[in-house]
Parts: sequence; structure tokens; C-alpha cells
Amino acid sequence: MSGWRLPREGGRFHHQESNELSKINKQDEIQASKFFAVKVEAFSNLIESIQKALWQDSQYRSILQDLGKGKSVHDYPLNFSSQLLLFKDWVVVPNDPTIQLIILQKKHDSALAGHPGQERTLKLVKRDFHWPGMTHFVKDYVSSCQHC
Repeated sequence: MSGWRLPREGGRFHHQESNELSKINKQDEIQASKFFAVKVEAFSNLIESIQKALWQDSQYRSILQDLGKGKSVHDYPLNFSSQLLLFKDWVVVPNDPTIQLIILQKKHDSALAGHPGQERTLKLVKRDFHWPGMTHFVKDYVSSCQHC
């Protein structure tokens, strides 16, 4: 083996680092960091889209304006955090089918999700997001999926 050598005296093995193995690990680290950067960027873009759309949705805009005027958060079953509205621990998604569709594509169509079906997709979406009519939207989307 190229990574090991046996000295003539003493009969002990001494480890000698292989160049090929060290290159593989570094390449994996680089690939993983690129993947992580892409995932963070995609998530960041989604959050920015939600933030902008909240102000365009008349229902949520009035809530954001009230909160900006110092009205108590306790008047709503929502929390205001990082320029996002949260319902319990879920990010509130405004009535914007484009954003809702992007979320579904990430949770259902991505290589990591693997077209998990209606119930599993709904569970995946419910882990992070909330919007009125979400269950119906998810079931309609998944039932129209040609891969499922």
C-alpha cells in the first residue's frame, strides 16, 4: 500500500498520509461548502420574497403597520421577528401563490425531498410555514404531480 511503509528494523508500521485521500476529503469539503452556500442563498431569497410580499398583502400590511405604531403584538396571534410574522413557530406566508409554489417545489420536488406524497409534503411544509388554505394548496399541487 502506498500509505504505509514497513521499516527494515523494528517491524512497526508507520502511517504516511496519502495524497489521493487528502485530495478527496478537501474536494468533499469544497463541494459541501458550495452546496451549503447555495441552500443558504436560496433560503435567503425566499425569506426576502416573503418579507416584501407581506407588505403587499393588505391583511398583513395593516398588522405590520399597527406593530410599527407600537400596537401590542398581543393583539394578534402572531409574533414579529426578523421582519417576518410568525404564527406559533411558523413563518406566515402571505397570499402569494408564487411564493407558496416555490415553497412547495423546495419541499416536494427537490432532490432531497424526492416527491414524498401528499401527507409527507404537508408535514414538511408545516414544519416551517403557515398560510390560510395551505392544506388544500399542497394536496392540489401534489395530486397534479406527474412523478407521484
